Amino acid sequence: MASDEMIKVVGDRFCVPYTMELLVKKKIQSFSNSHYDVFDTTGNILLQVNGGIWNLQKKRVMKDPAGLPVVTLREKIFQQAISWKQEWQVHEGESRHCLCSVKRSGGFNIKSNLDVHLASPYKDAACDFRVTGSLASLSMKVRRGNSIIAEVTHSYTWGSYKGKECFKIKVYPEVDYAFIVALLVIIHENDNA
Repeated sequence: MASDEMIKVVGDRFCVPYTMELLVKKKIQSFSNSHYDVFDTTGNILLQVNGGIWNLQKKRVMKDPAGLPVVTLREKIFQQAISWKQEWQVHEGESRHCLCSVKRSGGFNIKSNLDVHLASPYKDAACDFRVTGSLASLSMKVRRGNSIIAEVTHSYTWGSYKGKECFKIKVYPEVDYAFIVALLVIIHENDNA
């Protein structure tokens, strides 16, 4: 990443001055519940994301290690019924205060592209961030303009076929890693919808 500017969406406590490597483990706990655990390279748990798979209100809650809500991810169901573009909103904690909205760039594509718009009353139509990825390789890159700010790769294992999946995230310095994890959960939920 070329810029030294801090990129905080969820909060500056999730921005560190060095490149951060994260491991995300997803498992399906039951027919109606999935769970994501986010670890640093030493095995410390940093974040957890819970939520149902087969419910009408797609909602995921990200919590810190103390169990306090960090963000809530909500899919706009009615928007999706009218359009092929899925839309999610990222809310602060469990409130309705919107931090950003995330929309699929087009209808069904081989590559999943998401446009991320920060919440602002003085906003133009251009997206603030773009997520590009491939359904086949389950890898993605998060860009701000022409700069890559994070990269995600899927680690295929035998457990991938049993509802247990692993992702590696590389978050560049001064980039909000909770925001990047939220984008991973959204793109993965969109691709598995």
